[in-house]
Amino acid sequence: MSVAALHFERRGHGPPVVLLHGFTGTGRSMGALSRALECGYETILPDLPGHGRSAAAAALGFEQCTDALVATLDAAGHRRAHWLGYSMGARLALGCALRHPDRAQSLVLISGRAGIEDPVERAERRAADDALAQRIEAIGVEAFLEEWLAQPMFAPLARRGTAFMAAERNARLAGTAPGLAQSLRSLGPGAQPPLFGALRELRIPVLLIAGALDQRFVALAGDLASRIERAALRVIDDAGHAVHLEQPESVRRVVREFLRRAEGPATDIPPNLSEETFA
Repeated sequence: MSVAALHFERRGHGPPVVLLHGFTGTGRSMGALSRALECGYETILPDLPGHGRSAAAAALGFEQCTDALVATLDAAGHRRAHWLGYSMGARLALGCALRHPDRAQSLVLISGRAGIEDPVERAERRAADDALAQRIEAIGVEAFLEEWLAQPMFAPLARRGTAFMAAERNARLAGTAPGLAQSLRSLGPGAQPPLFGALRELRIPVLLIAGALDQRFVALAGDLASRIERAALRVIDDAGHAVHLEQPESVRRVVREFLRRAEGPATDIPPNLSEETFA
């Protein structure tokens, strides 16, 4: 069954890069990275299902969502692109590259994972996400965002100051309670099919980025790097989960260098790149 393209914006000119935001964000959440890439690349910024102006697509499952993202790439006039995703967006970018391998030139996964491998843990996460979805429906988006951004994993982000955090909360108010709740139920790590068995099929260069203060996702990124043939791992100092917002200049630098190499000959990015490659 064919699916429609998601709402998206585009900026800049050059080879296309699709930027996928995290839970509670929108395409505009990736604006800082987009601005860093616009000189040399065309950035495509979709609103993911249940978010922003794609709220009506909230019921799309994980594989349907990857199909919708490919339809979005078609709508932007491109056959193939670099894919960059953060958190939920990283899982979807990886899903796109595995389900539609001819559509991905490279991958950048920020605070990403390949789902949950253990079926018991996956079922527990699905139940926890359903409970969180019910919480969103019960208290509404504004109150939920206060709780969501107060989590320990966002503590490093809060160091950017009250004005920055207020702007973050206001930007995320574009979400609706039904949309965000359904997104958790349809696209959460417990709902998505685990992708670990297919990782060896990836032949494109992959850059994994994690914040040094987010030890859980540093470990998850290290596990992914060990399973992907042409993977580079970059751990960013003094950053947590939202590393692209906490240390934007460091992330900009390593992403631009990676994309420059990915645009070059295949031999320009050797297999099994070390963490220091993009230091």
